[in-house]
Amino acid sequence: MHPPNESRFAAQNTAPTHNILRGRDLQGAQHFDTDVVVVGSGASGAVVAATLAAAGQRVMIVEEGPYIRAIDHAGMRPSMSMRNAWRDGGMSAAIGVGKSPLINVTMGRVVGGSSMLTGGVCFRTPGYVLDSWVKKHGLTGLDEASMRPWFEQVERDIHVEDVPVSMQSRATSLWGEGAQKIGGDIQPNRRNTRGCTGCSQCNFGCPHGAKLSVDMTYIPAALRHGAIILSDCLVDKVTTHRGRAAGIQGRLLNGPKGKAKDRVTITARRVVLAASAAFTPMILQRSGIAKRSKALGKNMTLHPSFRMIARFDENVDGWKGAMQSAHSTSWEHQGITLMSVYTPPPVVISGIPGVGPDFMQRAGSLRNLAMFGGMIHDQGGGRVLRTLGREPLMLYKMAAQDRVSLARLVRVLGDAYLAAGARELYLPILGHKPVDADAFQKLDLERISPARYECSSQHPLGTTRMGTDARHAVVNVEGETFDLNELFIVDGGTLPSSLGVNPQLSIMAMALRFAHKMLDKSLVPAT
Repeated sequence: MHPPNESRFAAQNTAPTHNILRGRDLQGAQHFDTDVVVVGSGASGAVVAATLAAAGQRVMIVEEGPYIRAIDHAGMRPSMSMRNAWRDGGMSAAIGVGKSPLINVTMGRVVGGSSMLTGGVCFRTPGYVLDSWVKKHGLTGLDEASMRPWFEQVERDIHVEDVPVSMQSRATSLWGEGAQKIGGDIQPNRRNTRGCTGCSQCNFGCPHGAKLSVDMTYIPAALRHGAIILSDCLVDKVTTHRGRAAGIQGRLLNGPKGKAKDRVTITARRVVLAASAAFTPMILQRSGIAKRSKALGKNMTLHPSFRMIARFDENVDGWKGAMQSAHSTSWEHQGITLMSVYTPPPVVISGIPGVGPDFMQRAGSLRNLAMFGGMIHDQGGGRVLRTLGREPLMLYKMAAQDRVSLARLVRVLGDAYLAAGARELYLPILGHKPVDADAFQKLDLERISPARYECSSQHPLGTTRMGTDARHAVVNVEGETFDLNELFIVDGGTLPSSLGVNPQLSIMAMALRFAHKMLDKSLVPAT
């Protein structure tokens, strides 16, 4: 089955709110019955829920985080957004092992998931990556031609468009000018936006409703087709019946200070896990599922990301433009992708080095500061381990070749800005003083331990990867687990390797493909 050729879910943030059950407001044990229960409401879960609901199936979406209307999120300050919509207030991290950095991993905890916290960048999975999945992992049907219809449909549904050059901030265009001088270039990004005016607020709620994240597209569509959302609900495990998934058990976060309290059971004819590459393994482990697989919770890739701040003599006003408007693949062969980024000024200032008068002086030059970033196409050195609490323990060991790529990434970021006339660079190296051109050229970046780098990620992938063998994968090419019938996993954990590009569109297209595979398979009779 292939998707239709028209946009099915045009952006409409209006939806029947009576279909939204806020777990924090419910009292006592709760039980529900549905055809399909979807755990997680982000990029993958929302796509699957909307697709199945539109086909007439009864769908219930369970989300640990709260329901926040797009208009309310748009009115929040960055600090408010982080307290209310980000997991751990934006402080989640993968602990570096050996000479690896501590990686801040941004994840959403809200109806709409991490989709609400991205810059909106939408790249298709590169063809050479898809080819490697087919050849290395035996995943037939994932070649570029076969995946094209799924990408095209999602792009229509969420209105993916090129960012016009006029929306590039001066911080971005300066880096692009420097990149050309050192043998590279930049190209426009593609993002799921309509009517963007460029205010660099994308991570914290678009004040103009221009970013078409799933809370603006697939979630309202799912609700209009009868889906029910249960927010503020922590899923503990998958329940089974005669060798198949039969629902979930969890707890409402309706106790004092949002603690888990009253029990919830949902019986279903099919269970879909879309809780992210970090949390789906936890649910499987608590449920005793996928014990045969040596891959569960392993092979996590993160696209470790780094940013460079540069000070110019001229006013840059880097916040005037799209937050992520352009990228460069000129150094892709060296395992790095360079990406424009400029967060709101308070966030930029928080990353400026120094204390006291030194910090105040540098913060006073905010208008002169430019920023550009980059990420590594990493090799999968991460793991997710179950803990006593509800948060996973994420560990990450950077591969040797990725450490080489890191040094190259920082060198390219700095060289481009210096070629464009930057006077000073603020390196993503903890405790390092700003450097001028001469000092930067003398730095032996390969001798600096990656553990000293300030690193972030929004892209955990691979912990429940697809494959053809239950010993080395968790799900098959249709997203169904090897160990349990009627249990599907659709989030980024299923992707077998890192992509080298922002994964939002890849996750959504794969989830749409999985959803149609589910529609091809009849639901089991209700028990």
